[in-house]
Formats: sequence, C-alpha cells, structure tokens
Amino acid sequence: MEPVTEREIRASFVNCSKGEAKRLPVPGDLSACPWEDLDFLGWRDPSSPQRAYLVAPSVDGLVGVALRLASSHAGQPRRNMCSLCLTAHPGDGVTLMTARKAGRGGQQGNSVGVYICADLACSLYLRGKKDAGPGGRLHESLTLDEKADRTATKVAAFLARVME
Repeated sequence: MEPVTEREIRASFVNCSKGEAKRLPVPGDLSACPWEDLDFLGWRDPSSPQRAYLVAPSVDGLVGVALRLASSHAGQPRRNMCSLCLTAHPGDGVTLMTARKAGRGGQQGNSVGVYICADLACSLYLRGKKDAGPGGRLHESLTLDEKADRTATKVAAFLARVME
C-alpha cells in the first residue's frame, strides 16, 4: 500500500458522514506505518473498543469504512479463521466486524459483515511479520504475492458489498 495522509484517510470514508469522518480517530504516527507490508490500513478505536476502521486502495482511489465489532460470546475456547488473510486465532483473535452500507442502504440500517483478525493486522500475519501462534498460518504453496493478491481481492469484495 502507498503511504496516505490523514486528510486522504478522512476523505475516503463511504459509510459515514463527513462530520463523523472528521471526528474519528486516525492512527497517530502515519509515517511509522510499515506501508510496504500493508494491503490495507486497519485500526481499532482506542476510546471505543467496539469500533474499528479499514482503509484500502481501490481502482477508484482510497475507500474507507467504519466498522463495529460484534459482541464477544463467552464459551469454550476455539480457533477461528480470518476471512481476509486466512490466519487462525484462538479465542477472540477473530471477530465479526460489520460495516453500515454506504448511501441509502446504510440509512435504512443495512450492514454487511466479515470475520477478520481482531487487531486488523492481516497484512502482517500474511507476511510473517506478526505471529499468530502455533497453527496460526497453515502452509500454502502460493507465493507471498499470490497470498497478498488473494487478501486484496477479499478486501475489495467486502468494500464492494459495503458500497452496493
């Protein structure tokens, strides 16, 4: 992913108002982001643990979505797999995140969801820069570029569902 500015991030949001986009927290030190290792920029809201944000490049430019995390359910510990990067995590390492649809659909209360790494670090797990623990990444015969393309395709498909 190419480096982006705070202004570009705020302008990219498709499923919230300009006022909401102006008020949402943006990661503090964007210059410290490992841009060459990112397929998308994702972060959790430090003041609201049930909110997260995802910004990704697309053919039409940058697209950002505000996400809401589903409530975690207590129960037996188990492993879940991220739909975007195919990394398995124990417990609450993967969570359902929902995004209000853009436009009229969102105004009517419609949303779409995706099971994603709770820390939104899919790109780093994919590249081995962050460890998900034993059994977190299964061996695949795909190259890193093919895995990154698959993740980018899944992100693009999710964003397209938000913008439908």
